[in-house]
This record gives sequence, structure tokens and C-alpha cells, in this order.
Amino acid sequence: MNVLLSIRPKYIEEMVKGNKRYEFRKVIFKKDVDKVWIYATSPTKKIVGTFVIGDIIKDTPDNLWNKFNGHSGMCEQDFFEYYSGIKEGVALELKYLKLFKVPIDPKVIFPDFTPPQSFYYLDDTLIKAMEKIEDGEHNYF
Repeated sequence: MNVLLSIRPKYIEEMVKGNKRYEFRKVIFKKDVDKVWIYATSPTKKIVGTFVIGDIIKDTPDNLWNKFNGHSGMCEQDFFEYYSGIKEGVALELKYLKLFKVPIDPKVIFPDFTPPQSFYYLDDTLIKAMEKIEDGEHNYF
């Protein structure tokens, strides 16, 4: 199963630099997800790449910070603001990050596109449409 995740451009840059090896979420998917399509939020507003999910770790925010702060791509203040009031969070390990040479305009595939607050599950039809539009890619890790 594939999902579309909204991620801020500054964190995508940290992924590319290798500083962010884990994507943090407040909730985990209910379905078995292995591949993520990355939607870069404003000002980019494009689908810019993909990554494969490695390990999925659920734990308290304190424990997640202690385990992964060196690979979070975030400052401590932003991390704990994100998890404010949350008892358990999720860390998704990034594997095989690929950025597209030409980002995909989501409105080409989703005419009534609204960026996901957290994520969208993607069906095979949408994935095939995005793969047709995709114009090459860069491999980072």
C-alpha cells in the first residue's frame, strides 16, 4: 500500500542532506504501508519524491527523541511542540529516498486536490498516473 504524506520543504531538505532519517507522525496507518509519496507543502505544493518505509517505531515522544534526535532533522523545540499533548508517537524509518527531477503537480492527477492533513491512501490507478508523469529521479539513500 502507498500513501501521500504532507511534509514541509525544510524537512525534505534535511532528508536530502541525510540529517533526517526518520519521519515523525502522531498516528500510524491502519493499513500495511510500505511506500510514501512526498507532498511538499507551501510554497512548493508538489509531489516531489518517494521513500520506502523501513522500521516503524511507536513510543513516547521522550523516548523517540532520545533514540532518534541525531537523525530527526529537527530541533528539540520543534519536535516537542509537534508532539505537545501526545502520549505516543511514531517514527518511520526512511529508506531509498528518491526525488523527482520534475515534481508532479497533484492537480494533474487529483483535479479537486486538497493537501492531506496527515496522509492519503493511494490506489493503484493514482499510483500508475503519477508514475507516468514522473520524469526521472535522483537517488539519495
